Amino acid sequence: MPDPIGLGFDTSAAHCAAALLCGDRVLASRHEEMAKGQAERLFPLLEGLLAEAGLGWAELDVIGVGIGPGNFTGIRVAVAAARGLALSLGIPAVGVTITEAAAFDLPRPCRVAVPSRRDQVIWQDFGADEDEQAGSRPQQAAAGALPPGPAPAAPAVPLAEAIARLALARRQDPGPRPAPLYLRPADAAPPREAAPVILP
Repeated sequence: MPDPIGLGFDTSAAHCAAALLCGDRVLASRHEEMAKGQAERLFPLLEGLLAEAGLGWAELDVIGVGIGPGNFTGIRVAVAAARGLALSLGIPAVGVTITEAAAFDLPRPCRVAVPSRRDQVIWQDFGADEDEQAGSRPQQAAAGALPPGPAPAAPAVPLAEAIARLALARRQDPGPRPAPLYLRPADAAPPREAAPVILP
């Protein structure tokens, strides 16, 4: 039986990152720094990865997507793309937090801290036992104000590759559809005017 093919991507920060794997092998990967424009860049980047590997969309077995925390617009772009692709291709989509991806393949227990905006970091502790982190979630803090604990470890695997590897590992039991994970309310103010009435 051929190895499954997984595509992982993330636009939760100032980048557009993706990796294409066949089993344990990385077929192609890209990481492009960009402060904006991820919505326009994501699909051309993904199509470029597939072309580089000589594959088509229909040959994918699972999609992994970074669900945040991070940039509000970027998270929504990636999650919407993953859900749309999964629906159209009839394959599972797996949501992965950026802290899970950062902790992939690190010895446990460990702490990861991912740079965020305004001198903040998004961090999470991972225990030696999976059950210990069942209730654990990513948290945000000032870069120099983390609570006592182990020193944050550097990621062992690039972000998009880690997302793809976790998606491949979970493809038989993908869980609920990916949904954005936010730690704070959106910066945008709510509209002042009432939404239009939709007529029956």
